[in-house]
Amino acid sequence: MHELGVVFYVIKDVKKVAEENDVKRVSAVTIELGEVSAVIPEYLVDCWNWARKKEPIMEEAELKIERLNAVSFCEDCQNEYPTVEFAKICPHCGSEHTYLLRGNEFNIKEIEVED
Repeated sequence: MHELGVVFYVIKDVKKVAEENDVKRVSAVTIELGEVSAVIPEYLVDCWNWARKKEPIMEEAELKIERLNAVSFCEDCQNEYPTVEFAKICPHCGSEHTYLLRGNEFNIKEIEVED
């Protein structure tokens, strides 16, 4: 379960930003999570709910997850298509000359703080 390690890095980064901005309490963190990022959202939330309690500045912080669809691009026909549904084969022309455009992201999008 690498989600716990990921959560530790998120908490470390959020704490750093909070300290740099003299924030006393974080109320929520929003993560952008790509559909093929290899991070399981349910495990991420479970790990978050355990780990946040270890940090006073974040002990009540909610984790919000925004899912981003995976999209691939075909080099032959120049079309985009949903990666999960069609994988490596372009549904428009049948080519295998494709690559992932987006959908493997894991970004801290937003940190909400209490006044």
